[in-house]
Amino acid sequence: MKKPLNLVMSIASVVVVVLYAMPSDLVLPALKSGLIGSNTINALLVLYCITYLQRMMESRKQLAGCEEAMNGLFNNRRINASVVPFMLGCLPAASTVLICGPIVRSAVGDSLTTPETAAATSYFRHISEAFMPTYNTILIAITLTNGLVTPSSFVLGMLPVVVCLFISGYVIYLRRIPKETGLVYDEPKSVYWKLLVKSIWPIFLSIAMVLTLNTPVWGAVLVCIVLEFFVQKFSVSEVVPFFRTAFESKLMLNTLAVMVFGNLLRSTGVVDLLPVYLSKLPIPNFLVWSLIFAIGTLVGGSLTIFVLAIPMLMTVFPGPEFYPMFLLVMSVSYIVMQINPTHICLTLCAEDFKIPLGSLIVKAVPLVIVATALCFGYYFILTAFVF
Repeated sequence: MKKPLNLVMSIASVVVVVLYAMPSDLVLPALKSGLIGSNTINALLVLYCITYLQRMMESRKQLAGCEEAMNGLFNNRRINASVVPFMLGCLPAASTVLICGPIVRSAVGDSLTTPETAAATSYFRHISEAFMPTYNTILIAITLTNGLVTPSSFVLGMLPVVVCLFISGYVIYLRRIPKETGLVYDEPKSVYWKLLVKSIWPIFLSIAMVLTLNTPVWGAVLVCIVLEFFVQKFSVSEVVPFFRTAFESKLMLNTLAVMVFGNLLRSTGVVDLLPVYLSKLPIPNFLVWSLIFAIGTLVGGSLTIFVLAIPMLMTVFPGPEFYPMFLLVMSVSYIVMQINPTHICLTLCAEDFKIPLGSLIVKAVPLVIVATALCFGYYFILTAFVF
């Protein structure tokens, strides 16, 4: 019998406390941070704002307009299922996946199962998180290198990784989706470009505000909600119901439960011991550190392992060896996050597709395996011919 994710995560939190015999002086701060910490409040606020904006866009059929525009430009269902969520994913907010879902579902049709469609949606929506320095974790990781890696050099080095990620997505799921939409579009391309901008300008504007003005995501989306009200000529009576329907209680409870579980897991101190134990393994250094970042990301999240391990990584891989190794561990950490049950985006995506979180993760595993293999290949090329 399927159990609600918030219940499963709550039980898991209790198990962590009991298993590690956590004292109250560790449990209480973790609970407080998970329930009312700034990260949690920000996540809930962004979730509400984006859901509200989604309701407005759906009522004016803007998401359908986006799909029609992409069909007119490319007439390719595979592009709708991959490039569109990739572009929308440039907005650094977990709940962006809720906007991607309807577009990908329509593009995929019955070519994939529901869990496979959910996995593909989450996967392509997250590719921008691998390299864009608008994401806080990437900025912190780059800062921790003390100038050895700059934002521009990081983006440049990660572009081949982005290619690897798209290749993995194509090999596992995208190639199973028919290219043809079965429709004929004979208008000039300019008509469809205008329709695309008209359909999802609120998302483009939100991304631009975050990138250029460093506006908080919730603030950028809130501005777009106000502008959307006037541009689309909403009446007050139309938008009032959205205040209620945008409050997705199940999604919010899931978010709280995942945040609490993640905080408790990090408070156990397990991540701190990873370099000590894994460094004793009789395997090459690049594999040791890949494992450290992979397991650390699964247990404590990417930010935790970045802060702990990047300073040590600079010592183990001095000089020119550091750059390719840094790209590798950042790639590994990013890829592992795509199957991390404490990843809020996965929770939201599973709920949106009405499937168990485990089903989504299982279908994401093949994507992760292929992407990881390709990233290791890229690392070998860098170390053999460039550095």
